[in-house]
Amino acid sequence: MPLTPFLIVFFVFAGLCVLLALSQGFAMRRRWRERRRFAASHRLVWLLVFLLLGTLSGLLGSALLGYRRLTSETVLADLSARQLEPRRFAVRIDYPDGSRRSVEVFGEQWQLDARVIKWKPSAVAFGLPALYRIERISGRYIDTADEATQVRSAIALETSGRIDLFELKQKFPRWMDWLDADYGSAAYLPLVDGGNYRVSLSPLGGLIARPADSATEALLREAGW
Repeated sequence: MPLTPFLIVFFVFAGLCVLLALSQGFAMRRRWRERRRFAASHRLVWLLVFLLLGTLSGLLGSALLGYRRLTSETVLADLSARQLEPRRFAVRIDYPDGSRRSVEVFGEQWQLDARVIKWKPSAVAFGLPALYRIERISGRYIDTADEATQVRSAIALETSGRIDLFELKQKFPRWMDWLDADYGSAAYLPLVDGGNYRVSLSPLGGLIARPADSATEALLREAGW
């Protein structure tokens, strides 16, 4: 996700807090050399306060970086499928920001999973938008017995190691009290050769998968969907 004004605020505030902490550190050192212990201690308190605020702001900005804004029904991705062999497809995922990803999935259906963040009403009133993050795509089989015996595929679509809001809520429950819901949602459709699909997220947080054109819609009807 590119840096938006919403995210820039967190990182600018974090940088400002670091600069203020540094200034307090220099002032504390000067007071200490002047043997003004009380004044030095006062500067130390402010140094710790600014470091804490800067760290929390930086962590929150990093956690939000992997999420995209959710307003009305929002397009998450466009998918196109090309059959390589029975039950094996090449799938290209195009994101609204122009980036794309190509993967191979096995099965008769594809499934896209996303994670949704919603805030409490007080935070929404303050201006925090609902967010989403696409996490993975996987192949599905119609027959559940095939799920246990056939080749399975699940490809992560997010960079590992990113700070997560749920982890921050566990570590700082009092600071993250305005986080209302953190949950997963998924959508799937049959894989057809030459199929084009669109996945959207409703304002209520559910993923919606549709054929992206009339040709794909006809192919899905022929497949019995």
